[in-house]
Amino acid sequence: MFEERRIPCTLMRGGTSRGPFFLASHLPRDRAERDALLVSAMGAGHELQVDGIGGGNPLTSKVAIVGPPSVPGADVDYLFAQVKVAERLVDTSPNCGNMLSAVGPFAIEAGLVCAENGTTKVRIHNVNTGKIIEARLATPHGRVCYEGDTVIDGVPGAAAPVHLAFADSAGAKTGKLFPTGHATDRIQDVDVTCIDAAMPLVIIRADDLGKTGYESPAELDADRAFMVRLEKIRIEAGERMGLKNVAQSVIPKPVLIAAPRSGGTIAARYFMPASCHKAFAITGAVGLSTACAKPGTVAAALVGPLELPRTVAIEHPSGRLEISLETQAGHVEPVASLVRTARRLFEGAVFARIEVGSQRADAA
Repeated sequence: MFEERRIPCTLMRGGTSRGPFFLASHLPRDRAERDALLVSAMGAGHELQVDGIGGGNPLTSKVAIVGPPSVPGADVDYLFAQVKVAERLVDTSPNCGNMLSAVGPFAIEAGLVCAENGTTKVRIHNVNTGKIIEARLATPHGRVCYEGDTVIDGVPGAAAPVHLAFADSAGAKTGKLFPTGHATDRIQDVDVTCIDAAMPLVIIRADDLGKTGYESPAELDADRAFMVRLEKIRIEAGERMGLKNVAQSVIPKPVLIAAPRSGGTIAARYFMPASCHKAFAITGAVGLSTACAKPGTVAAALVGPLELPRTVAIEHPSGRLEISLETQAGHVEPVASLVRTARRLFEGAVFARIEVGSQRADAA
């Protein structure tokens, strides 16, 4: 038998991602029970997520859990959860910068942060990585403004800008910018860079894997032999980076790189990791742009020397994404900043089902 749970939530688009935003106080503290509710709410375990509010794609099967800050210097806590589409699993090992762009607006709307008249800064503690990211958004008359003329590739229309600044992003999961101790490693007979800046990545030249780097996500996903080889590289890279349960985790994320062909700095394809992203992840962009600025990496070898401050333009399947890199006093590594947009889609409640009498239900 199952019991139905009603959970208040707000569905929001953050950058090129979309998902429900929950207040931490509305979800169980017990992790197993919480994850079971999220699996049910999103409809995980079915490729269309037809029995939940997930969108049948990793980009629309994401959850943000927001609550009061647990560390000094932050305004709110943000825990990101990637809910698998075809599997009944929840992964909180990565972060999501696109969903992050909607955390500030949600926190203000939910009463966790008081808005200023004009512009409000929200310091977000990402629980997944322990890092603090600063979001700056327009709040005329003390209210969140969603309308504007900022356009980002991969999202139709225009909206108000949300500025994100990633300081001290190095070692988000491993504690080191280069977890293997090297800017370049040889894995599966291929030169790669294993870097951890906002998101653990394994960066590979596309031509080293027989690709141009300009293929569409569908073309890359359809090449099963290529995807198998890419996964082998990812798993070995993850082990060398000191990450645990790599085969069952979505990190590290593989990135294919190539020379730009549309006036950008670099062309790239980002994997989630079982499929290619239709645009590019924000945390992945922070990691890739940082790699471009660090001598000895495969990315730096491709783009050539970069002097900071500099804007790194990443060409991706939906257009381009620009990351600003600059040195700042008190920070060892470059500070990365960028602009995203967000929109509130609906507010209400989602209904999740949980087994009555199970250990998870008893934990409530």
